[in-house]
Amino acid sequence: MSHPQDYSRSFGGAALGARLRRASERIDRESTRVYAALDVRFEQRWYGVLRQLIEHDRPMAVGEIAAILRITHASVSETSRSMEKAGLIASSPAPEDARRRLLSLTDQGQALVARMTPLWDAFTAAAQDLNDEAGDVVRLLDQLDEALDRRSVFDRIMSRISLDDVDPATDK
Repeated sequence: MSHPQDYSRSFGGAALGARLRRASERIDRESTRVYAALDVRFEQRWYGVLRQLIEHDRPMAVGEIAAILRITHASVSETSRSMEKAGLIASSPAPEDARRRLLSLTDQGQALVARMTPLWDAFTAAAQDLNDEAGDVVRLLDQLDEALDRRSVFDRIMSRISLDDVDPATDK
């Protein structure tokens, strides 16, 4: 199906980052609509951190969660501050190193998890349905991750340009 007015789509693979951001934002926006329709105060970005605390059933360090999710420490820190402000998690110093903070679910966080579990089951089923309809996008994303592990975007770009082509003195 052709979408002539779709600027990003018209660039094909050259717009990979833009298309992935757009899909992610669209999924997050729709998820936010579900929470709002059900009068649930929940931010989609909280899910990964919350999921780790549920699955591991113990306090976890920000760095540990970031490593598991393969996202930045800063992203997990920012998300955890928001979750703490909402009363879902508590942060405490690690016994072996007070500079490290351990995150754990509060009673309010555990109550939210109990309330949200049936809703998350519906999210999971909808995501699986969407993945199936789109031709197993998850398999393709796995392949994308593997390609990026083999060779970064940085390396791919730098191998195609000469530093002589870019004159930093004119970039003001």
